[in-house]
Amino acid sequence: QVQLVESGGGLVQPGGSLSLSCAASGIIFSSVAMGWYRQAPGKQRELVAAITRSGSTNYADSVKGRFTISRDNAKNTVYLQMNTLKPEDTAVYYCNARTSFNYDYWGQGTQVTVSS
Repeated sequence: QVQLVESGGGLVQPGGSLSLSCAASGIIFSSVAMGWYRQAPGKQRELVAAITRSGSTNYADSVKGRFTISRDNAKNTVYLQMNTLKPEDTAVYYCNARTSFNYDYWGQGTQVTVSS
């Protein structure tokens, strides 16, 4: 079955950096678009960044210039490099895979906390 396993979350001070990884299995990785979403307490899940099969990217306005999404098809892995983190970036971050039929797969989530 399809599995998406996130790693790399944790506690970081404001202004710091974190790198998230999501390893996919059970899916033809090169055939799916990948994305990172986040959900803060009391808020809806929102798109943070996405990358298409061909490598085109898009970002939420709130993270543009600070976050970078990338993918390594040879390793079946998508990454999210997060720089200049702010307290409002605190959330559970979820990895997403979307098929060409617009079917979504989700990871279990990883907590990112930005606090001094």
